[in-house]
Amino acid sequence: MTDEELIVAFALTRLDHPGLELEEIAALLVRRLGPDRMLDMAGQNLADRGELRGSLFAAAVERVMRVVLTLRDAP
Repeated sequence: MTDEELIVAFALTRLDHPGLELEEIAALLVRRLGPDRMLDMAGQNLADRGELRGSLFAAAVERVMRVVLTLRDAP
């Protein structure tokens, strides 16, 4: 899944759940995408950070948050 596809999926999830915090939306998205995508995102997070913090789920949520916050704060 590309970063652009991840942002679109995040935005659609946020539209479905407008009252949730960003991290809660990221967690919901990771659950929706399933175990294969979760493993891919955790692997991408490992490649970016050089370490795996916590569970695969937590690493996948961190990956989503890193992409969202990076693109949100881009000039």
